[in-house]
Amino acid sequence: MTTYAILGGNGVFGVHLTQYLLRNHADAHVISIGRNPEKPKVFSLHRDIADSRYEYHQIHITFEPERLLDVLISRQPAYIVNFAALAADVASSWKYSVRFYETNTVALARITDALVGASWLRRWLQIGSSEIYGAVTGPAHEDTAVNPTTPYAVSKLAGDLHLKALYKVRGFPMNILWPSNAYGSGQQLYRIIPRTILACLLDRRLPLQGGGNAVKSYIHAQDLAEAIWLTMQEAPAGRGYNVGPDRGVAIRDLVQLVTTKLGRRFEDVVEIAPDRLGQDAQYLLNSSRIRAEVGWTPRMSLDEGLDETIAWVKRYLDHLRDLSTDVVFQA
Repeated sequence: MTTYAILGGNGVFGVHLTQYLLRNHADAHVISIGRNPEKPKVFSLHRDIADSRYEYHQIHITFEPERLLDVLISRQPAYIVNFAALAADVASSWKYSVRFYETNTVALARITDALVGASWLRRWLQIGSSEIYGAVTGPAHEDTAVNPTTPYAVSKLAGDLHLKALYKVRGFPMNILWPSNAYGSGQQLYRIIPRTILACLLDRRLPLQGGGNAVKSYIHAQDLAEAIWLTMQEAPAGRGYNVGPDRGVAIRDLVQLVTTKLGRRFEDVVEIAPDRLGQDAQYLLNSSRIRAEVGWTPRMSLDEGLDETIAWVKRYLDHLRDLSTDVVFQA
């Protein structure tokens, strides 16, 4: 068996990676680690296939690093994927910036420093943030000058720089992925896609920040999972990759796609709201490096991905209808 540890494994993209590993790799044993109790089945999609190859540990990486290291050192996973980050409400990073640095930079350094020289660790795969590039006029490539514009983005960049130095000076076997906006079934309900779907199905109004003019690119969670797998298997240590589709879409147009699919008029669903503090006008990525070096290419179109997410919301609508779609900051 090959053991994988997923930090932040209780989040939607950790869940999708667990699902991907268990379904596609019979020799995979997954150790999922999250700060909260494991979510119910509606958000823990892998429960349909969970078996003796899966285990969950509730550990807060910022406040309980010793417990985390005890699990990692005793279980000796060959691969560690780190989704764990304070990121849910980027605007909150202006008010609670210290919390973001504690989790995204200090905790990361504390854990990885302790793992330097571990003979059993083949690769640490860090999930970075494309927000380190700031607003761009065209697709950012990996050598584009970074320009973070929020404490969240600064904290993520600082973590990346620490890992790069750790690789260069101490040989720590790491890679970094900078994904575009990921989405898919099981996503937090305050995110734009599930929130729009629920607004359409439950006849609610959707506050559209800044009129939805910001342009972003979207990657389905299963495409991100495959990028993670291929990078761990094929990429040389120390390499970083952008991961996303070639084209972006304005948030307004994304919402329009969802309302059209669900037979609703855009004007009947949306109300314009103030933009978030520090919102960049455009996030676009050039992902040619990972395509050329690792062999990754997205399999799911935005149209197909929206259909998959809509199907999930419809399947669990009775459960989801009473849940809040507001952002709740949790440090």
